[in-house]
This record gives sequence, structure tokens and C-alpha cells, in this order.
Amino acid sequence: MSGIFYAVVFFSSGLLFSSTATADSVSDCSRIEDDSKRLECFDLINSSPPPEYMSYLTKLWELDTDAVRGKYAIMPHRSTYVLPVSYNHNPNVEPLQAADPNADLLRAEVKFQISMKVKLWQDILGNPLDLWFGYTQKSFWQLYNFADSAPFRETNYEPEFLLNFRTDYNVFDLMRLRIVNLGLNHQSNGSSEPLSRSWNRILAEFGFERTDFTVLLKAWYRIPEEEEEDDNPEMDDYLGYGELRSYYFFSKHRMGIMLRNNLKRHDNRGAMQLEWSIPFLEKTALYIQYFIGYGESLLDYDHSINRISIGFILMEWD
Repeated sequence: MSGIFYAVVFFSSGLLFSSTATADSVSDCSRIEDDSKRLECFDLINSSPPPEYMSYLTKLWELDTDAVRGKYAIMPHRSTYVLPVSYNHNPNVEPLQAADPNADLLRAEVKFQISMKVKLWQDILGNPLDLWFGYTQKSFWQLYNFADSAPFRETNYEPEFLLNFRTDYNVFDLMRLRIVNLGLNHQSNGSSEPLSRSWNRILAEFGFERTDFTVLLKAWYRIPEEEEEDDNPEMDDYLGYGELRSYYFFSKHRMGIMLRNNLKRHDNRGAMQLEWSIPFLEKTALYIQYFIGYGESLLDYDHSINRISIGFILMEWD
């Protein structure tokens, strides 16, 4: 898995331009009597720079304070998608057989994720700071396992509180730091022993943008648990202490990569996810996702997965 960490990284957010002259400006130019000056006026209107593009992070976190912003509206958080064709080359059947010796898994299943957030407190004490509550649910459904009544193999529930600092710092003339998130995150699968998995984290996330590229760097600290209550004591050894996500946008397409690594020389472990979203309907795209490594789900945190999936994703970046 060490080679994964050196994969090519794509970065962030596409441009959209529109250029129109206002009726008042055209009217002003038409009233100029001198022919050359009148032409100059029209040329100036036509050459005016287009309005600034609202970037991916700007839309996702309402960074534009001149646009309509408000509390309590449900907004996209992470990606929301459904992948009815999802093939796992290396399914993890051992935990299920520990609970039921007759349990079996098909390599083909349905994977889907729902993710949303709501702003609870805007412009905290007059500062460029908002409090958000986010919720993400990711499920793995053995829909084609008719012999076992098509059970849900695993569902991960992930609520979190996030303080979003709206920033705009130039970083070495390379990118602009647009957001800093600090948060408290809980993730669990809601199962009883021996399938129970959960952990709590303190998060810090930094969001960078440059034209068609977005980079999100996230680091976390796992809140320690009592040894007898810890369902997965070696989680950090497999999931590490952070991850990098990056997106490249072009013509409503989105290409992305996620990288994780425990940064250990021995017992090096990590994960990589590649994705490509292809415009299909107005707000829906065809979605191809490839995942390899540890931690695709909590039940698989210590089991390496190799999965290719095809389906649909909501285009929250458009």
C-alpha cells in the first residue's frame, strides 16, 4: 500500500464565465454623438471582465457573503450517490461469520451514501465563522443475495459538528486557503458485538483552491476510549491520522482522488479512492468509483478492499 501514497494528485474547481452588458450601459453608449467615442464605449462594455466564478468551496460553505446565505437550510455536505453495480474482489466475511457461522457474502452489492449539513449559527459574534451540523450515512447492501433475503451488510453513521472559518489567504502564490474547519466527529455502525465498530475524533480540515483545482487536507486525533470498551483499538494503524482529497473540474465533469496512509515504514497501510463524474442529467452525473485499501467501512477497517463501482451522483458542484 505504500505506493498508493505517491499516486498522482488531482486538484480543484472549474470556471464558468458569462459576460453581458446592462441595458443602462448600452443606452449610455448610444447617446454619445462622436462615432469613434461611441465605438470605444461599446468596445469597453464588450471587453469588461466577466463576473467572478462561484467556486466549489464557495458554494459548499456559503463563502460569498454578498450572496443569499441563511441558517437551517439543508445543504450538500460530502457526496451523495448510489452505486447499484459495485464489485468487491476481496469481501470481508470473517466478522459476519463470527456472529453467524453460516453467513456468506456476494462480491456484487449496492453501495450508496447520503450526506447533508445544516448551518446552526451564522457569523458567530460578528466574525467570519459559522457552526454547522453534518450527517453522512454510507451503506453496503447485499441486494443480489436473494438466498439470505438481501440483507444490509454494513451501514456507517457519521454525525459531526464543524466550526467553519471563512478565509481567503494566498499560499505562496500557488493556491488560496478558503476554509479552515474544526470539528467533533462520531462514527459508528450501530451493531452489537462482535460486529460493533465506533470511534470519536477531533478534526481539522484545510480547503485550498486554484482555478479548476480543489485540495482538502484533513487531520484527526482519535479520542481515547477505555480498553474494555474499545471495539477497534488499532484503528489508527490502518486509517492513519488524516487524509487528502483533491478534485479537478472541467465542463461539469469532476475527477477526484482520496489518499490515506499511516506513514509507518513497517506495516505501512493506507487507501486510495479514484472517481470520475460524467454529466448525465441536469443535476445528476454518471459516477465511476474505484477503492483499494483499508477502511472503506468500519467493519472493514483492518481488511484491504479492492472495489470498482458504477452508478449515479448528485452534482452539488454545478
